[in-house]
Amino acid sequence: MIETVISWDESLFLWLNAQRTDWLDPVMNTLTGTAIWIPFYLLLVYLLIRQYRMEAVWYLAGIVGLILLADQFTSGFMKPYFERLRPCHDPRWQDVIHNYSGCGGQYGFASSHASNTFALATYFWLVFRSNPAKWMFIWAGVISYTRIYLGVHYPGDVLVGAIVGLFSGFLLYYLVGFVRNLRRDEAASPN
Repeated sequence: MIETVISWDESLFLWLNAQRTDWLDPVMNTLTGTAIWIPFYLLLVYLLIRQYRMEAVWYLAGIVGLILLADQFTSGFMKPYFERLRPCHDPRWQDVIHNYSGCGGQYGFASSHASNTFALATYFWLVFRSNPAKWMFIWAGVISYTRIYLGVHYPGDVLVGAIVGLFSGFLLYYLVGFVRNLRRDEAASPN
């Protein structure tokens, strides 16, 4: 069963990775980077502070915990545990796949890009409780797809990374709420 799923995953990767054009290579490479998104992240922090004022400190702490959880679970636990080679490190695909920007670490299961972006999308969707925040899931999907396009992750790596991110986003949102309410109750109770 697992071999069949892996075979489908590899076949889907080969097909998706082949759907490329020269003009899109630098675009995908830029989108997958961190630096281009710094203004976007700063805007999210600004919106968070504007909406929640002093309470924003809880949500900002949650973001730190969120990224630590999502990133470390995929990079620190899953990749070394499963040891699934990235497609760009797999000798079977050396002259078959398109790898525009280099390969990165040896192992790719699960995608930290997918985990981090879906964690942020989930977290901000829950924090803002607004329809515009739902658009962050499209952003997370695009960033995740760049990893397949660039030849550094299989679709299964991205899918599992996204699931880890969704779980992390929910977990940290509710954990922040629990701790915030606990502290509020402690402050309100008479000594």
